Amino acid sequence: MKKTNSSILIIDDQEDILFASKMLLKKHFENIFTLNNPKNVVELLAKNVIDVVLLDMNYRIGFEDGREGLYLLKEIKTLSPRTVVILMTAFGKVETAVEGLKSGAFDYILKPWENEKLLSVVKQGVDKSRKEQKKQNNVESIEEFFVGNSDVIKKAYSLADKVAKTDANVLILGENGTGKYVLSHHIHRQSERKSNPFIHIDLGSLNTNIFESELFGYAQGAFTDAKTDTAGRFEMAQNGTVFLDEIGNVPLHLQSKLLQVIQTKTVTRLGESKARPLNVRIITATNLNLKEEVADKNFREDLYYRINTMEIVLPPLRERNEDKIPLSHYLLQKMMTKYERDEITFDEKALDQIEKHAWNGNIREMENRIERAVILCENNHITVSDLDLEHITAYEENQEDIQLSAVEKSAIEKILTKNNNNISKTAKELGLTRASLYRRIEKYNITIG
Repeated sequence: MKKTNSSILIIDDQEDILFASKMLLKKHFENIFTLNNPKNVVELLAKNVIDVVLLDMNYRIGFEDGREGLYLLKEIKTLSPRTVVILMTAFGKVETAVEGLKSGAFDYILKPWENEKLLSVVKQGVDKSRKEQKKQNNVESIEEFFVGNSDVIKKAYSLADKVAKTDANVLILGENGTGKYVLSHHIHRQSERKSNPFIHIDLGSLNTNIFESELFGYAQGAFTDAKTDTAGRFEMAQNGTVFLDEIGNVPLHLQSKLLQVIQTKTVTRLGESKARPLNVRIITATNLNLKEEVADKNFREDLYYRINTMEIVLPPLRERNEDKIPLSHYLLQKMMTKYERDEITFDEKALDQIEKHAWNGNIREMENRIERAVILCENNHITVSDLDLEHITAYEENQEDIQLSAVEKSAIEKILTKNNNNISKTAKELGLTRASLYRRIEKYNITIG
């Protein structure tokens, strides 16, 4: 029997389950990995491409009744979106498995399983993973991410490219949805550490009760259910990059522990006294004003200066007006590829509303609305309604806006005349794209002689 060239990971804290499932699956699939400690999944995924994960839902390390499994499911999908996760659960815990399906799991199987059922689900999972990989490759062939042409965003990426070649700690500031994760990953990929792990830690969603064990690791017997020695996230990123997202949300009493690791470049696992050397690059991010947090004594001043060798500010989308339309086209292309749709276009009113809208949720909001529109649109034509922007605009139609429109119309007419109706020169002088200028010419019924 020819084996399928694929990689399967089985995660369960029961050795008999690992043994039985490995014996069954290795007859049909080339590479079988097993883990009896779910904490090691980050390290394994950082070093291997996994098609399917068979994930037990109950380990009771900080969670009960399948909570640990759901947490791991989220971690796996974040680290490796193309990896298909199949949940394993006992008959009485089907409700939790259904919750897992809503969170991105592909399917679930009941323990004890039927061999034919397990093989069938895993084979379907491999097929699904391959399709996702094909989609991902198509998306990546467009462009890894959108930067833009506005001066503020080009300045941010210019700073990122300069600091990437160093090992300096970087603090990224910006509102939610401005692309802090994308910029941090860009810095890692431009650095000398690019071949080593990039470990993302969302400090905002990390339970304070497991903060130290997750970040610093623990020794066997350090606490109930600490069954084996386990490396923390910092150790998993050895020789690579740690991205500490939402660092402003870390409680004061834990900030000192974080400072100790960054300052000494060592990490001590819970239950141990020996400090282990650490060679990682630290990138942090927050949507808070850390200077104000320091002044209000919510954030340690010494930690602030440790993480802030280089500060990069990502501007909100409302300050990047000339990037809104190009970004919308980039995101549309990305979603068309994702959903394997034919050519889709925005109508003029939709583009006009995209340009007007304040986008308080920034790039994330625009991406969500465009994804929704791609799913809903008819005749491959996206309308204002598809974007759900009918009643949402950055400006109210009042007397002040009418006066501003008159000023804008007058300015366009004046600069068009100055440039002998040359659209490119006029757009550049006004700080607009050619398409944006054309829309304004149409909006104000400006005649070009």
